[in-house]
Amino acid sequence: MAPTRSVQDTLKARAERDPAFRDALLTEAVDPLLAGDLDTGKAILRDDIDATIGFERLAEEAGTSSKSLMHMLGPTGNPTASHLFTVLHIVQKAAGVHLVVTAASSG
Repeated sequence: MAPTRSVQDTLKARAERDPAFRDALLTEAVDPLLAGDLDTGKAILRDDIDATIGFERLAEEAGTSSKSLMHMLGPTGNPTASHLFTVLHIVQKAAGVHLVVTAASSG
């Protein structure tokens, strides 16, 4: 049987070669956050960070420890709005994108 690749390795490889995938991964992280699903949003945001900027670089730019950021975005983490928006700002900057929220009718 051939060795399998981890999900993180697969995401990282795809993110490295496909800018549209990187953008979509970040958007997929923000959508559940805006919908109030913090757990799903944090999980996808962790995957995005692992596949792109990495927690070490994010920690340097955020002025905090990578362990703190990993905990904040982990299953039991409870990030403050300030920390969460700082992370989103840094991740957008690193990706070279600027996410925009558009209002849509819920009906």
